[in-house]
Amino acid sequence: MGDDSEWLKLPVDQKCEHKLWKARLSGYEEALKIFQKIKDEKSPEWSKYLGLIKKFVTDSNAVVQLKGLEAALVYVENAHVAGKTTGEVVSGVVSKVFNQPKAKAKELGIEICLMYVEIEKGESVQEELLKGLDNKNPKIIVACVETLRKALCEFGSKIISLKPIIKVLPKLFESRDKAVRDEAKLFAIEIYRWNRDAVKHTLQNINSVQLKELEEEWVKLPTGAPKPSRFLRSQQELEAKLEQQQSAGGDAEGGGDDGDEAPQIDAYELLEAVEILSKLPKDFYDKIEAKKWQERKEALEAVEVLVKNPKLEAGDYADLVKALKKVVGKDTNVMLVALAAKCLTGLAVGLRKKFGQYAGHVVPTILEKFKEKKPQVVQALQEAIDAIFLTTTLQNISEDVLAVMDNKNPTIKQQTSLFIARSFRHCTSSTLPKSLLKPFCAALLKHINDSAPEVRDAAFEALGTALKVVGEKTVNPFLADVDKLKLDKIKECSEKVELVHGKKSGLAAEKKESKPLPGRAVASGAAGDKDTKDVSGPKPGPLKKAPTAKAGGPPKKGKTTAPGGSASAGTKNKKGLETKEIVEPELSIEVCEEKASAVLPSTCIQLLDSSNWKERLACMEEFQKAVELMERTEMPCQALVKMLAKKPGWKETNFQVMQMKLHIVALIAQKGNFSKTSAQIVLDGLVDKIGDVKCGNNAKEAMTAIAEACQLPWTAEQVMSMAFSQKNPKNQSETLNWLSNAIKEFGFSELNVKAFISNVKTALAATNPAVRTSAITLLGVMYLYVGPSLRMIFEDEKPALLSQIDAEFQKMQGQSPPAPTRGISKHSTSGTDEGEDGDEPGDGGNDVVDLLPRIEISDKITSELVSKIGDKNWKIRKEGLDEVAGIINEAKFIQPNIGELPAALKGRLNDSNKILVQQTLNILQQLAVAMGPNIKQHVKNLGIPIITVLGDSKNNVRAAALATVNAWAEQTGMKEWLEGEDLSEELKKENPFLRQELLGWLAEKLPTIRSTPTDLILCVPHLYSCLEDRNGDVRKKAQDALPFFMMHLGYEKMAKATGKLKPTSKDQVLAMLEKAKANMPSKPAAPAKAMSKPVGGSAPAKAQPIPAPVEDSVSSTVEAKPDLKKAKAPGVSSKAKSAQGKKVPSKTTLKEDDDKSGPIFIIVPNGKEQRMRDEKGLKVLKWNFTTPRDEYIEQLKTQMSSCVAKWLQDEMFHSDFQHHNKALAVMVDHLESEKDGVISCLDLILKWLTLRFFDTNTSVLMKALEYLKLLFTLLSEEEYHLTENEASSFIPYLILKVGEPKDVIRKDVRAILNRMCLVYPASKMFPFIMEGTKSKNSKQRAECLEELGCLIESYGMNVCQPTPGKALKEIAIHIGDRDNAVRNAALNTIVTVYNVHGDQVFKLIGNLSEKDMSMLEERIKRSAKRPSAVPVKQAEEKPQRTQNINSNANMLRKGPSEDMSSKLNQARSMSGHPEAAQMVRREFQLDLDEIENDNGTVRCEMPELVQHKLDDIFEPVLIPEPKIRAVSPHFDDMHSNTASTINFIISQVASGDINTSIQALTQIDEVLRQEDKAEAMSGHIDQFLIATFMQLRLIYSTHMADEKLDKDEIIKLYSCIIGNMISLFQIESLAREASTGVLKDLMHGLITLMLDSRIEDLEEGQQLIRSVNLLVVKVLEKSDQTNIFSALLVLLQDSLLATANSPKFSELVMKCLWRMVRLLPDTINSINLDRILLDIHIFMKVFPKEKLKQCKSEFPIRTLKTLLHTLCKLKGPKILDHLTMIDNKNESELEAHLCRMMKHSMDQTGSKSDKETEKGASRIDEKSKVKGNDFLAEIFKKIGSKENTKEGLAELYEYKKKYSDTDIEPFLKNSSQFFQSYVERGLRVIEMERESKGRIPTSTGISPQMEVTCVPTPTSTVSSLGNTNGEEVGPSVYLERLKILRQRCGLDNTKQDDRPPLTSLLSKPTIPPPVASSTDMLHSKLSQLRESREQHQHSDLDSNQTHSAGAMTSSSTTNIDDLKKRLERIKSSRK
Repeated sequence: MGDDSEWLKLPVDQKCEHKLWKARLSGYEEALKIFQKIKDEKSPEWSKYLGLIKKFVTDSNAVVQLKGLEAALVYVENAHVAGKTTGEVVSGVVSKVFNQPKAKAKELGIEICLMYVEIEKGESVQEELLKGLDNKNPKIIVACVETLRKALCEFGSKIISLKPIIKVLPKLFESRDKAVRDEAKLFAIEIYRWNRDAVKHTLQNINSVQLKELEEEWVKLPTGAPKPSRFLRSQQELEAKLEQQQSAGGDAEGGGDDGDEAPQIDAYELLEAVEILSKLPKDFYDKIEAKKWQERKEALEAVEVLVKNPKLEAGDYADLVKALKKVVGKDTNVMLVALAAKCLTGLAVGLRKKFGQYAGHVVPTILEKFKEKKPQVVQALQEAIDAIFLTTTLQNISEDVLAVMDNKNPTIKQQTSLFIARSFRHCTSSTLPKSLLKPFCAALLKHINDSAPEVRDAAFEALGTALKVVGEKTVNPFLADVDKLKLDKIKECSEKVELVHGKKSGLAAEKKESKPLPGRAVASGAAGDKDTKDVSGPKPGPLKKAPTAKAGGPPKKGKTTAPGGSASAGTKNKKGLETKEIVEPELSIEVCEEKASAVLPSTCIQLLDSSNWKERLACMEEFQKAVELMERTEMPCQALVKMLAKKPGWKETNFQVMQMKLHIVALIAQKGNFSKTSAQIVLDGLVDKIGDVKCGNNAKEAMTAIAEACQLPWTAEQVMSMAFSQKNPKNQSETLNWLSNAIKEFGFSELNVKAFISNVKTALAATNPAVRTSAITLLGVMYLYVGPSLRMIFEDEKPALLSQIDAEFQKMQGQSPPAPTRGISKHSTSGTDEGEDGDEPGDGGNDVVDLLPRIEISDKITSELVSKIGDKNWKIRKEGLDEVAGIINEAKFIQPNIGELPAALKGRLNDSNKILVQQTLNILQQLAVAMGPNIKQHVKNLGIPIITVLGDSKNNVRAAALATVNAWAEQTGMKEWLEGEDLSEELKKENPFLRQELLGWLAEKLPTIRSTPTDLILCVPHLYSCLEDRNGDVRKKAQDALPFFMMHLGYEKMAKATGKLKPTSKDQVLAMLEKAKANMPSKPAAPAKAMSKPVGGSAPAKAQPIPAPVEDSVSSTVEAKPDLKKAKAPGVSSKAKSAQGKKVPSKTTLKEDDDKSGPIFIIVPNGKEQRMRDEKGLKVLKWNFTTPRDEYIEQLKTQMSSCVAKWLQDEMFHSDFQHHNKALAVMVDHLESEKDGVISCLDLILKWLTLRFFDTNTSVLMKALEYLKLLFTLLSEEEYHLTENEASSFIPYLILKVGEPKDVIRKDVRAILNRMCLVYPASKMFPFIMEGTKSKNSKQRAECLEELGCLIESYGMNVCQPTPGKALKEIAIHIGDRDNAVRNAALNTIVTVYNVHGDQVFKLIGNLSEKDMSMLEERIKRSAKRPSAVPVKQAEEKPQRTQNINSNANMLRKGPSEDMSSKLNQARSMSGHPEAAQMVRREFQLDLDEIENDNGTVRCEMPELVQHKLDDIFEPVLIPEPKIRAVSPHFDDMHSNTASTINFIISQVASGDINTSIQALTQIDEVLRQEDKAEAMSGHIDQFLIATFMQLRLIYSTHMADEKLDKDEIIKLYSCIIGNMISLFQIESLAREASTGVLKDLMHGLITLMLDSRIEDLEEGQQLIRSVNLLVVKVLEKSDQTNIFSALLVLLQDSLLATANSPKFSELVMKCLWRMVRLLPDTINSINLDRILLDIHIFMKVFPKEKLKQCKSEFPIRTLKTLLHTLCKLKGPKILDHLTMIDNKNESELEAHLCRMMKHSMDQTGSKSDKETEKGASRIDEKSKVKGNDFLAEIFKKIGSKENTKEGLAELYEYKKKYSDTDIEPFLKNSSQFFQSYVERGLRVIEMERESKGRIPTSTGISPQMEVTCVPTPTSTVSSLGNTNGEEVGPSVYLERLKILRQRCGLDNTKQDDRPPLTSLLSKPTIPPPVASSTDMLHSKLSQLRESREQHQHSDLDSNQTHSAGAMTSSSTTNIDDLKKRLERIKSSRK
């Protein structure tokens, strides 16, 4: 019993694992009850059992196992975490449950599997069950099959993937076990329900008896599509809906299409491809040519056997196809023709899309062979051509088919029409666009009038099929002239047609369509007109009745179509009207009179032909009134116009009557349903009168009205042919003028240019100049819409005429076609009929090129030429290629049939001779242009091989291939390339060149297309392998292409495709997908695409009603119109490009002209940042080009559209330079008033200005440079700093202009470069200018070298990038330049360096040739003789600037260089103030420190100069007043110098020289200790900390190891650093500026220092370590808490990873973290929790719990737990809301950990925390109660406790201060000596801390005079202190300045004497000795420092020096003796 009672006490989860079966049984039962009680699926309780569920199902005891299975089922059903157990549990069920004898166990096992499927884990379940099929135990196999069957039956084939199942099915049928075979049979029947073809095909080869049984069962199955009976969790709502529908008695149609969505597996996919080419008989090609037909038959039979394989492997079948084609075309034995046709069928079926490339060759041959009469042959040919059609598209073979349609042989015509009919059946309304249908309909219409009845019937069938596929409204326009009988026959055929795509596009779709309201736009093109009739008819009725709704008269028909037809369906009105008016017959004059008399007054009709003109006029007036009052429906238009045409008709002699008559015609056309029949009656008369002076305008008005009623294209065609069939030139010229105007009003859409181009040519040849002029004007208007390609049509005109045409075209350039104003109301589109709209303009676009005659060149491609191209000798091959190029050149435009050429050229693409490959590529480029869009049919056989060439190792070959591919793609579009597997096969090849080029190309093309074929998904696996390619470029290109693939395929498909990757790869790829998802651009929008087509005249009209159709990734849209431009850019052909930019600013400019008042730059929040992100993410082109291409200009336009005023943008991008000048003038005017706007658009402004640099107009350039000068001045005033993006897209182009031939431009550019240094670091400018020295332009080289010299002179050597050595070597190369100016500039630059660095320059420049070196030495000698006022160049060009230092160590290098700008400023301003220059003494120009330190180089002339001038110093100094004024400007410059001074000093902190470093630190300490000055350090904190820890590293690694160095020096340096740091971290505002990275490095440095054993050996080492301790505490408390937390976590992670670090290091880091944790309750609200949790997440990823547990120390895991526990305690459940920055948080160990913690804390409820707060409150109360000794006892307890020791010491210090007489001895005496010294030391440290704080306001120790000079005024106040407005600077200020100058010249300022010396003020006796000594030491350096700072200057008067020296001088320290001594010392050292 002992045992029993023992397990009874255990918790449930432990019982479940107990070794006693009873315990487990009890555990499972209890668990089952618990599971049933838990209501919340996300309850943490579930997680407890996560690891136990597998044990539940695999229990060894059968009874217990049953209970376990029950519990497991409930768990899986209800727990949200159950999915994690899928794999292990299902495999447990398979191996341990399915073999159980108990049926109940098996049932439960199956239920569990199905439940896993329900909770969306179907794939894992299926995988485990399929593994179970390999088990040897038949019981298990049976159960697995049964489970799969049930899953399929219940969930359907959408969830249970059939593909892997079908593959293993045949094996099950072969099993020895009957039960397995029976179950397999049931399974096969179930699969057949879901996918008939796939399973049939797979089981063809099983036992015939089994197959027969199966087939019998299959027959019994119902034919309807099966529906799933059980749904996934995510689909449960759908299930509920379905039940509702069924209970409501509905027919459950809603779910009907769900079944359709289940992916039907194509049996073809399941088959293994067979390779047959190698299996062909070796003598096949000989035999197939044999003379004996038996041998040929043998060869064909061998092929026939091979092609019976249902799936063939891709390969090069060109030769085989060629051989078979030859047999089909040429063989005389019809039996062999049939056999060859069968072989072709087999190939087409086995290869599918891969056969597409050969289709074009074979189709014409087969069609022509239909002349054979034998049914056996005809049938074989039909099967072949049908199979081939499925491998290609109708578009690709349309040319070949249409060519055969004109054949004289009736059988060929009949079979071709039948083939077309069969092909149409496979099409849908989208794959059979109007542009394709039009030529087919035209050809078929000829056939319906053929004499042979079989030809007619075939044509009717084809047309009927077309009608069924695309609907009446699309086909009717092509059937305009077909009589009613034939039309009915076509409709009859249409009703009989069964479409391949099923009723989906026919009945079902229409049924669904007809349900909504009648006004709904029809979505299905296939439903077309039938749909609308169905809707408007009285009752839905069966569809067959719809077409019989007869079209009697126009009014009736109009009514029926109105509700759902023309306008509302979004069709163009033209189609509605044409269908409407087609049938109006011409009425006889009697009928017309009868109809007219019904609506007109009787007198009116009688007086029509009166001989009195007045009566006729009165009659017309009545006529007009009557027409005006008539209703549209009542107006018999034809009758009325016939009345008007009645005698005298158009021969009317009185012009008033005639005008009236013409006006009435216009009225009738406007108000009535005016048909083309009516129009034909009047047009002739109108054309006759158009040239009449008095009536011409009325005639034009009437014609316009008719054009509006009957569409312009038709009207224009009629009018033009009438005008040119008569001789009157006036009529001809006016007709042309009318047409020009009409095109502008109606747009160019659908105009049949072909129809009247011949008339235009006639007009151009006319003798009358007016006709010629009108024709040229018309061409100009057409040019607006068509673009440059229009000129090609007229290239053969006379040169004089051509030049006139060119002049007209020139005029039109830059103009945009006006938006159509007429025909819009009727054209309004709702964008539904996209298939049509998309293709319509395309049709027009090709039209222009189609006007040119295309030449047939196939006869020139002879077999000799083809064999030449394939010759062994490369020279002959080249000859062949040259010939081909000649043929194409000569023909210009060719027809698509080019015979054997494709195969021949394909062979040359892999020619061993690369020159021939390039030549072939050039020919293919020519071919694309010459053939135009028809090149599509060659994409597969020629285009894809071009892509293969992209893998060539030679750069130029790849470039040529890319250009060729682009030329092809421009003609074909992308669809053809992306269809099929060809592209994925190319990407599969592991050729890095091929991959990177191909991916780059796809990344460029994919964003420009609206939709892609589904085959694009085939490329994705290869794209993923490219993401992990060894080659970096491939990886980069793959990453760039990723978002564009996702744009078309969607994230889901892409993520699903990662399923087959290895787990590690999968994670990486998924992370990239997530990233790409965020950057995924949106697809180009539809309307804009239509607009991009060149001839889409109606496009602008279409575009206007759409508010903001395009959401582009480039920028947030502000206006709709610029947006349209934006989306238009992609996919525009080169022809379109010129017209493209002109489309939009048409009408708007009129309105907006008035309104130019608003801001010109609109501030878009984060607009600039977004643009930079886009450019960085390569969503837009990088601004990098040699000359700007159109796409760059378009892109800039697009980006500007949202943030630049529309009217200004029009000026900026106008083609005329004067508009650019206007734009610049406006920008100059608005510069001051719109500073923020200018800065927010600065990147765009600079980019636009770079475009202006490429203009040839000097005035624009001058204006642009003027603007830039003002702009950079403004930016420096605003303290703006150029971003990298702005700089890199502007500076290189500015530097190009420095080489301009005009002096004035060069000067301006140099001025701008100088000003740029104020807004962009000189060190970053340097590389750009250095790049400019490589230019071919010698002027540019010279100017750039001079500028480099100026930069070095101004900013010192630090400006040289990447290193001074490399930079100078580059510069020195130019000493040998051919150009004298360049040589001089290079020499001068190096001399400048020499002046700064002496002989060191020779080391830096490396080896020069003897000649160059002698030139350099000569130049250096010459420069030495000059007086040394060298740097007085470019005065006033570089005012001072400040620089915000970013937190990266790289900026440190710039520190000193930036400071040197003060020297430059001084040098430049000197030239502006000559008297100032004169009074600067020679002594003060010497850099004494440098001379003193520099023992290496001798400068003999310097001591002489000093000697010479020295006596002047002893003379009394009398400074006259004016000179003081002259000084003042420099003095004021001081304020702006603060930042550069600080930069300079900070850079010295990291100096290798200890003294330099100490001096710099002293200066900084001085600033930090004064409250009013400490702010100057703001913005420099990171820079300072970087310098400091670099110095710490230097000491640690170099100085400490140096035996020669005095260790006291090192201690001093350490003391300075720590003193400085403590000062810094006491100022909270500054401390918080330190960034994470810098804090991490700083903490690393400090902890390393604390652990440095060498320090402990030193005398003051212990004290130093204590100071560091104190500093660390300060850093932890005062830094930005988020940053320090992050820094410590990263540091801990690094230290645990690094084996080199001692464990002590990690321990100290963790102690810091504990300290931070203790501070958390106070800081929790100020920290960024999200960031900290992200850092913890990363830490836990690197160190999962298991790994941490393996650490030697338990500290890391304890630290982590403590931190997380504290965070949970403080934030509660809200902590889980702060995981936003973590990707895939569900997989994060952190989240799970937090959840567990939350669970525990929830269990202990909130009461605990309440108690704690009470406790805390009571603690405070107690503290206040404790008095005297009790209080002290409390304090000492704290000091003794580890956690509160610091707090205790602080309290003790406060207590002692308050009660100074308190005796603490009694408390100390019982303690150890160590504790006593610890307390004393702690108190001393606190005292020192407080002292340093307390000293800030009091002990500055600086006289008021000096404070004036050393306040580092923030630069924002510069302007107010600038001495320009005199009232602000009083005489007292001048007095102070005078005192300082006197003092610096060694004269006494008496009033200062009563001040104590600075050092005495600073050293206080209270400070403990060790620290005091270090602080004293800091200040004792002041006098030396003052000297060094003073001598470091070129000039005594530089404000910067005034600041630094003034801050550290006291009157007594400077005297002349000291100077003299030092000079003597220098002289002696030189001797």
